[in-house]
Amino acid sequence: MGRIFCLIGKSSSGKDTIYKRLLKNHKLRLHRLVPYTTRPIREGERDGVEYRFSTVEELERFKAENKIIECRSYDTVYGVWYYFMVKDNQIDLEKNNYLIIGTLQSFMMTRDYFGSDRVIPIYVELEDGERLSRALRREKRQKEPKYEEMCRRFLADSRDFSDENIKAAGIERFFYNSSLNECIDEIAGYIESLSYD
Repeated sequence: MGRIFCLIGKSSSGKDTIYKRLLKNHKLRLHRLVPYTTRPIREGERDGVEYRFSTVEELERFKAENKIIECRSYDTVYGVWYYFMVKDNQIDLEKNNYLIIGTLQSFMMTRDYFGSDRVIPIYVELEDGERLSRALRREKRQKEPKYEEMCRRFLADSRDFSDENIKAAGIERFFYNSSLNECIDEIAGYIESLSYD
């Protein structure tokens, strides 16, 4: 039985780096599950790798075709951005395990769609000061830094990832990213333990 491992955590907690390293671990045999978004592509991103960059019109077409697994909207300082997962040819849970980066909300909607035995949360934690430093360094590297949006995301995380919301999502296991390699090793061991039962 295949599973979807949903990597979640506050912004700049290290999810992207952990995601890339886990996918490179051939022992885990994880497949990439690429979500869709209507937000603008960031410098260094590639369509079909981090996200499938889409339009609101395409999202509406997927909705009309009843192909949306989960969808979230964020009212950013640049307008409303949508993030969503589509029932497309990416997913075959009879054959494969998948890894995706998500939020508490996307995890819960995906879990509700496929079932709690198929969708497993991997919650990554990092101290807030370190997260803010990382977010600022990442934003400075952009051709046109969006500091206001960075701050909005950082503050929104406090609400979105409140203790109450984490508990409501049923998340009980946490992976602390104070040491990247140790965190990745711990997550890999956890995934391995669930991949062959």
